[in-house]
Amino acid sequence: MADVFLPQLGETITEGTITRWFVGVGDSVAVDQPLYEVSTDKVDSEVPSPLAGVLAEIVAGEGALVAVGALLCRVDPAGSTAAAPGTVSDVATGPAAASSPMTSTEPVSSSGSSAADIGGGLGGGVASPGSTGVGASGSAGSRGSGGSRGSGLLLSPVVRRLLSEHGVDPVRVTGTGVAGRITRADVERFLRDNPGRAEPFDGIRRATARHMVASKATSPHVLTAMEVDYTPVDVVRLAEKDAWRAAEGTSLTYLPFIVSALCGALAEFPRLNASVGDDELIVHGTVNLAVAVDLDFEGLVAPVVRGVDERSIQDVARSIVDVATRARSRSLVPDDLAGGTFTVTNPGQYGTLFQFPIINQPQVAILSTDGIARRPAVVVDDDGHESIEARSMGVLALAWDHRAFDGAYAAAFLRSMKQTLEGADWAARWAVGADR
Repeated sequence: MADVFLPQLGETITEGTITRWFVGVGDSVAVDQPLYEVSTDKVDSEVPSPLAGVLAEIVAGEGALVAVGALLCRVDPAGSTAAAPGTVSDVATGPAAASSPMTSTEPVSSSGSSAADIGGGLGGGVASPGSTGVGASGSAGSRGSGGSRGSGLLLSPVVRRLLSEHGVDPVRVTGTGVAGRITRADVERFLRDNPGRAEPFDGIRRATARHMVASKATSPHVLTAMEVDYTPVDVVRLAEKDAWRAAEGTSLTYLPFIVSALCGALAEFPRLNASVGDDELIVHGTVNLAVAVDLDFEGLVAPVVRGVDERSIQDVARSIVDVATRARSRSLVPDDLAGGTFTVTNPGQYGTLFQFPIINQPQVAILSTDGIARRPAVVVDDDGHESIEARSMGVLALAWDHRAFDGAYAAAFLRSMKQTLEGADWAARWAVGADR
C-alpha cells in the first residue's frame, strides 16, 4: 500500500483545502490522471496521481484543510483494495489536519520500488499504511455526534460547522460526495439557492478580502486619471482584427497596445515598476505584468505574464489570452501568480468611465484600463485649426502608493503613455511583431 501526500504547490504555499476527489474509493487510477482538486489562497489546482493502482482509502475528505506533506489517501499499486469501497478515514477531514505530519519511513512497495521512486512528481511521496479507515455505513458515533440534526449521517467537521452556523438540517441537503456524502460545496450550493441565504466566503473570496484590506492598510492610495484618444490605435486594430480572429480565434483588443505603451512609460519612469521593501524602493529590471482576470463573478486572480517589455504586441496578446484562459479553467499553478511587478485590470469591457483599483501588494501601482467609446472631441491639426470629430476616447486610471513617489511622477508617467498611444506609428510596431 502506498501513501500519497499533499505536495509542495508553490514556494509560499503551506496548506490547502481538498475541494474535490475525482476518483472514488475502489476505483482504478492511472499515473498522471487527475486525482483530486486542492484550493489554496492563490489558486485552485487539479493534482495528478503519482502512481497507478486502486484508490484504497481517502484520508483527507472534501473540505479538509491539510498542510503540505500531510497524508491524503492510500493507493494499492498492486490493484487490490485494503479498505472497502466507500471507505473514508476519520483522519484529516477538518482544520486539525493541517498538523498531520509526513511519514518519515520509506518501505519497499509491493512492486519492489522504494517509496521515493513511486512518489516522485506532484502527487508526493508514498509510505506504509498508517491509519484505519471508517466505513461510510458506520454509525454516527464512530465519528462523533453532530448534534440532534442529521443523527446517523457521516459529516465532516467543516460541513457540520456550516450546517450549524446557518441552522440547516442536513436532511434537506443533497449530497454529491462519495456514497452520497454531503460536501462543503453541497452546503454552500444549498445556501445560495434558498431565499435569504448567507453566502460564506470561499477560499478565493477570503484570500481576496484579506489581501485587499491589507493593501489599503499598507499603502497610502492615490488615484491619477488621464483621458486618451485611441483613434490611432483603432486604425491598426480595426484593420487587423478580422485576420487576427481567423488566425488566433480570439478578439484583438486594445489591451496589448496599451501594454506596449505601458512598457515604454515604465522604462522612462521605472519607480512605478517597483516594490516597497524595508525602508527602501526595490526597482525591478524587467516588467512581469500581472493581469487581473475575473472568474465568472466568483473571484479575481492576477496571473503573471513575464518579460512583457521584451515581447511584441502580438505575443503580448497571445500571452494574456493564455493566462486568462487557464485562470478561468482553474488550471493555473501557484507560480503563475508569483513575481508580478506591475498590475493591469481591465473593466473597460463593461463600459466603465474609470475606477479606483486597489494596489496588488507589494507592488506600488496598478493601472485600470476603462471603457473606450466613440465620442465627440476637439481635434487640432498641424496648423492649429480646431474641429470636432468622432474619436475613440477612454480613460487610464492609475492607483499608486504615495510612499514610492509623488503626484508629478505619476502624472508624467500617464502623460508618457498618452503620448505613445496617440502619437506612435502603430502600423510599424505591428509590422515588427508580425516579422518575429
